[in-house]
Amino acid sequence: MNQQPGTSGLIFNEPNLWDKSRKGRCAMSLPGQDVDRTELDASLTGDAPELPQLSELDVARHYTRLSQWNFGVDSGMYPLGSCTMKYNPKTNEVQAARQGFAAAHPFAGDEFSQGALKLMFNLEQYLAAITGFDAVTLQPAAGAHGELAGMLMIYAYHAKSGKQRSKIIIPDTAHGTNPASATLCGYESVNIKSGENGILDPGAVAAVMDEDTAGIMVTNPNTLGLFESNIRQIADIVHSKGGLVYGDGANMNAIMGVVKPGELGIDVLHLNLHKTFSTPHGGGGPGSGPVAVVKTLEPFLPIPRILKELDSYKFVTDCPDTIGRLHTFYGHFGVMIKAYSYILSMGAKGLSEASKLAVLNANYVKESLKGTLNLPYDLPCMHECVFNDEFQKEHHITTMDMAKRLLDYGFHPPTVYFPLVVEGAFMVEPTETESKEDIDQFIDAVKAIAKEAGEDPEKLKKAPLLTKVTRLDEVTAARKPCLRG
Repeated sequence: MNQQPGTSGLIFNEPNLWDKSRKGRCAMSLPGQDVDRTELDASLTGDAPELPQLSELDVARHYTRLSQWNFGVDSGMYPLGSCTMKYNPKTNEVQAARQGFAAAHPFAGDEFSQGALKLMFNLEQYLAAITGFDAVTLQPAAGAHGELAGMLMIYAYHAKSGKQRSKIIIPDTAHGTNPASATLCGYESVNIKSGENGILDPGAVAAVMDEDTAGIMVTNPNTLGLFESNIRQIADIVHSKGGLVYGDGANMNAIMGVVKPGELGIDVLHLNLHKTFSTPHGGGGPGSGPVAVVKTLEPFLPIPRILKELDSYKFVTDCPDTIGRLHTFYGHFGVMIKAYSYILSMGAKGLSEASKLAVLNANYVKESLKGTLNLPYDLPCMHECVFNDEFQKEHHITTMDMAKRLLDYGFHPPTVYFPLVVEGAFMVEPTETESKEDIDQFIDAVKAIAKEAGEDPEKLKKAPLLTKVTRLDEVTAARKPCLRG
């Protein structure tokens, strides 16, 4: 498909359905038949109609693009690195909208909430199996909330042991919220740099790990999109000094169904259901950040816990070592339903395949663009790859200029200026739900923008030119925000 900025609709030159058709794609699944097969009368049969062959994603995006100008994952690629803005299959929304779930009330009591409690209990079991941990809580309402819950349990563990500690190790490739979560628990952050290849050096961890350090917060895969291959050795170093390992599982989309963090020496891990498990994400919510723990930390999980007795389920609060309640009720239930639906519909094989395709797509982007944008860490990546604007500096074009111009080509910009270890970072995560055709469009757009940087840099400095709102004065917007709709 030839793509020109600003042609029509959401700035894509939207083709007709025949042009989008690819043999073998199908947008629906028919239920198994429950009646005997009967041949139709010959007068009713003939050649099968020739119809476009499209995936559910193709159909949803086509009609969404024609119907609105707002940008969302249903209308175009959302390559926000570290955010995993993947497509959410419509069946998940259908399940969450079912009356029995949507109309459930948190004050109904256990007796009248058996369906909801069973779903949450089963979801905990599935997440424990996927991650390799002994127990899970669904309470945290977002990723950062899950981080806080994990750090509170580490704090409670050390307090129970009789000697509280004062420090926590945080690598420069960890997620930006990690230091805040540690600080809220009274810990001082000890920052360490990753090695030249973007991977943590066990020696750097050993140099700062002591009996006054509560543990380490590791993001794996890290924010450079690289797998921390030394994680077992690092965990051994931390454990040898009595510390614990917190795993930031926000990037689980790269290893779901392939690697179990609980088998790598990690003690506590948070997940983002609103990322890895395919619930829409962004715009302030809703989120869900379950936390998985090893047996040692299970007594410290927040209350209420969900307990199964025979064939019934109930909340229990008689847990003397618990960190307590995290909020009034029990997490964002609607997000849990969508995640549960996603896991059941994908199955173990599907979850593993999703991770493999996410890694494949990210490496395809990396290899396709590494001559166009500078690639500081030219290594096989996981779910995302990180470029920067080094090649465009001679034309006085920045990462922000290129990101703004992408809007004119119909793509949401990638994450920019993060992680901080890469100056001028341009961070791309295509996710597994993007087809090769869509990724190729994105690659072509970035290449076209890089060409424009040399031929017409002023166009990029003024971009976006075709959106309803064009380039903002970001300094004034930050200093004098307009808070009225």
